[in-house]
Amino acid sequence: MPEAAAVRSMFARIAPRYDLLNHLLSAGVDRRWRARAVAAAGERGRGIVVDVATGTGDLGLAFARAGARVVGVDFTRAMLARAVEKAGRRGARGGRTLFVGGDALRLPVRSAAADVACIAFGIRNVADRRAGLAEMVRVVRPGGCVLVLEFSLPPSRFLAALYRLYFTRLLPRIGGWISGDAAAYRYLPATVLGWPSPAELGMELGSAGLVDCGFRRLTGGIACLSWGRVPATGDP
Repeated sequence: MPEAAAVRSMFARIAPRYDLLNHLLSAGVDRRWRARAVAAAGERGRGIVVDVATGTGDLGLAFARAGARVVGVDFTRAMLARAVEKAGRRGARGGRTLFVGGDALRLPVRSAAADVACIAFGIRNVADRRAGLAEMVRVVRPGGCVLVLEFSLPPSRFLAALYRLYFTRLLPRIGGWISGDAAAYRYLPATVLGWPSPAELGMELGSAGLVDCGFRRLTGGIACLSWGRVPATGDP
């Protein structure tokens, strides 16, 4: 698992170019992935949403535009500063978004306070993934949902081979050139290639106490949206 201090330092260094590189390196499709996460939350996604490892706030802001009240949590100040800036620029701050410093393993949110807890491309960076998932479950009220949007390996061998080539050869060069931090963009493919399969992550979500767990591969499987529901009173 990654060391928290090293992850915080890395994201602080790349914060100025983080959004540009996200959209460039994914050819803009990352926006559609976040829209799918918002849609998957349904009516709950218009309630209270805790966006964990919010980074520059893209997923939280997408939920806010859909009508949610959002608490975005991150432990990198430079990232949070950009999230606040974007929220103000897009007019999303008026009672809809609050970005606060905090650790994914100790969320500054009371238990059972949220309708949704979500994380996009951040759970790979949490020092203890299972503890992070359990913490997300803690802050969601019964009947609410937990959403995890993350990169994954495509099931197609051909596409997986192309994906590995892009992630291990091209992405570090492009990311390093634009951001000035090649090490950060070598870290990304290393964590993605070591990521559990959607089925394995589903079992971890179940072990964290969620029910009705499932997943949907996106864009040929280069990303995956996984989910689970916090059991409600009366569930079998």
